Amino acid sequence: MTTQKYLTVLIVSVVVLMTGCTKAQSSDVLISPNEASTLIEKDSTVLLLDVRTLAEFNSEAGHIKNAILIPVGELEDRLPELESAKEKTILVYCRSGHRSGIASNILIKHGFKVRDLQGGINHWNAAKLPVVLEN
Repeated sequence: MTTQKYLTVLIVSVVVLMTGCTKAQSSDVLISPNEASTLIEKDSTVLLLDVRTLAEFNSEAGHIKNAILIPVGELEDRLPELESAKEKTILVYCRSGHRSGIASNILIKHGFKVRDLQGGINHWNAAKLPVVLEN
């Protein structure tokens, strides 16, 4: 094997391993819609964080009552807004779960306690849980 091929295989292997570790870390914080609903009912201090766009937040899919909106692309810059929630659980969600996984990793990296809504608002709606619809 040439040096260049060896380096390519090595780099690809490292990337695959790192991706797997990130997903494993994220799966530790995943929570089903029904578990999330129970958590919200039992712990009034849970901060609900919607990381979709404003248009999605106000769409026909709705949003979870009392959720704050910080789109995932703005999250790192807006972390100071969440500083007072460091001792609380932050329940993060998006449309389907991809962006909330990214947001969860950012929050965990900065010392927040996070739960990530599995399947996002799509699964929340499929479970027929309540949402706020903008008029």
